[in-house]
Amino acid sequence: MNNKRVVILDDGCSNVRSVFNAFRAFDSDVKITNAFNDIRDASHIVLPGVGAYAECKTGLCKFNLVELLQKEVIEKGKPFLGICVGMQALATLGKEFGEHQGLDWIAGIVDKIDTSKSKLRLPHVGWNELSIMKSNPLFEGIEPGTTFYFVHSFQFRPKDDSVVSSFCDYGVQVTASVQRDNIFGVQFHPEKSQSAGIRLLKNFTGIN
Repeated sequence: MNNKRVVILDDGCSNVRSVFNAFRAFDSDVKITNAFNDIRDASHIVLPGVGAYAECKTGLCKFNLVELLQKEVIEKGKPFLGICVGMQALATLGKEFGEHQGLDWIAGIVDKIDTSKSKLRLPHVGWNELSIMKSNPLFEGIEPGTTFYFVHSFQFRPKDDSVVSSFCDYGVQVTASVQRDNIFGVQFHPEKSQSAGIRLLKNFTGIN
């Protein structure tokens, strides 16, 4: 598509306004919606996430979005960005407050960060450096070691480590971002990560 039109999915449980404002910082054509026609017309789709794993998937099911997203993202190949729990929803299974099925777009599980040896507190809150593993369009112009803002207790552990595009250290190696084809996920909050986060979101809109 020549016209960039970003849709932020309103699943009923996320703080989507801050993500919207971050996209608006560079005058992006962006809309918060769960309307089928808006999602079909979108060039780029974003799923923010705040709260528990199950709430995110339940919100998508509540608005009957799972089948539509399967068509728009998997079949049509539209760029998709999951943020925080929105990234975790890409997994096969989440183990927060029981076991819950995810979208299974990137095989793996979501479980609690192991702080038994480090004795670090959960949730992992605050700024942390990224170690960028490989070339990735999201990180264009972002230097290795740049800090991003995290708030989470659970992490995505993919079955195939090659999908991990960056990690951070929190006593153990924690998956910070993933990519498979047109599907991107970030554990941190770009909308809370100042200029680096804005750059990452702008990079996302540049992906065809």
